[in-house]
Order: sequence, then structure tokens, then C-alpha cells
Amino acid sequence: MKINIQSIDINYIQYGSGRDIILLHGWGQNIEMMKPLGDRLDGYRITILDLPGFGESSEPNQELTIYDYSNILKEFIISLKIKNPIIIGHSFGGRVGIVYASMNKVDKLILFGSPCIKRITKQSLKVKFLKTMKKVPVVNKLENFAKRHMGSRDYKNASNMMRKILVNTVNEDLSECCKKIECPTLLIFGDCDSEVSVEEAKEIEKLIKDSGLIILPGATHYAYLERIDYVIKILKEFI
Repeated sequence: MKINIQSIDINYIQYGSGRDIILLHGWGQNIEMMKPLGDRLDGYRITILDLPGFGESSEPNQELTIYDYSNILKEFIISLKIKNPIIIGHSFGGRVGIVYASMNKVDKLILFGSPCIKRITKQSLKVKFLKTMKKVPVVNKLENFAKRHMGSRDYKNASNMMRKILVNTVNEDLSECCKKIECPTLLIFGDCDSEVSVEEAKEIEKLIKDSGLIILPGATHYAYLERIDYVIKILKEFI
């Protein structure tokens, strides 16, 4: 399904019934990377969207900031008549969730490997992502899909517009936003995450007043998929 928000066609899927859960994917990813979670969260209405510039959603025609992404998410939620959702975000999607939750009513917030400060590294995001996928049993079947669909989405191969957006969105310090979050927040990070250190995860926990941190030993930036059965049990208890 698609809906037009601020002249951007947003692709999304929605299924199930019950309390609303919105799943937000990471940079260079799409609905498929969050669907394994959504499919296991029975008893809820699941909404997963391709964020602007990714998957089957159209590319923005202007340089968006992380706050623009949050505003687009707000309009999306209003358009779908969703109220007080549970938001689950991975990495970049979690950063969008942080900004949104700092300014809007959210029932609960769950963050997977979502940094407050993100810097571009020399190695492309695509390379890091594909290397990790080979090690993740739940999603290694998506590797060929990722190779086909992610080639233009990482920094090295992205369009000029998405490169500018990447710089805008990942380098924004979200510490003040974290301090404004009122809803119960769960942080799930891997202790082998090369994108966000355990030390930073602990700092985020300190910034968000009503939050708890779970560190998964031996897990990477994709801990939520590497330990998906365990993570689902934790999420069901939390939400």
C-alpha cells in the first residue's frame, strides 16, 4: 500500500489487529528487514513502512533532516489514524523514533542499536550490512535481495540527495531529544556492535529517564535478528 505524505509516496504494509506497533528500519534497509519481528508479534496491529528514499518509497526532492523524517512519520501516523503507538526502531529507524517520541505521545519505545551520535565511516554501510547478514541465520536468505535493492542506498552508491540526507541525519546529536522522552523505553544492543558501543548504549540509558538496557553477548548491530526468539520474548514481556 502507498500513501502520499509531503509529496513523498510512502510504501507500507499493515496486518493483524490489536494495539498498534510501528516498525522502523535502519539506513539502507526496508520493510523486509523488520518483517521477521512483525510476523512474530501476534495479537497486535503491525505497521511497517519504507522510510523516504528506501525500499519502494520515493526519494525526497529536498535535503531532509532527522526532524523532517520524524514529521513525516507524524503525518503518516495521523493519516492512518493510529493513536499512541508502540514504536520499535533499528539504528536509523530508532533515531527517527527517538525524535518522534520526544515530541509526541508514544505508548512505549524500543530501540535496537540506535545511537545518539552517528558518524559516517570509510567502509560503506552496504558492505558492513552484507557481511553481517551472512552470519545471521534468520536473515541470510535475504542476502540476495539486499544485494539487488541496497546498491544505491548506502553512502558510496547513493544519489547525491541521499548522500546529503545521510550526512544530515546521522551526525545530528540527539542527546537532548533523549532527555525529553517520557514513555517507557527498552534498549537492546549487542556487545559486538561495531556501530554503537556498549558505553554509548549505557549513556543513552542514562539520558532517557524511564529506560532499561539489555546487552546481548556476542551479538552485533543486528542483535534483534541474531537473537530473534529471545528478543521476541523480551518484547512481549515489555509491551
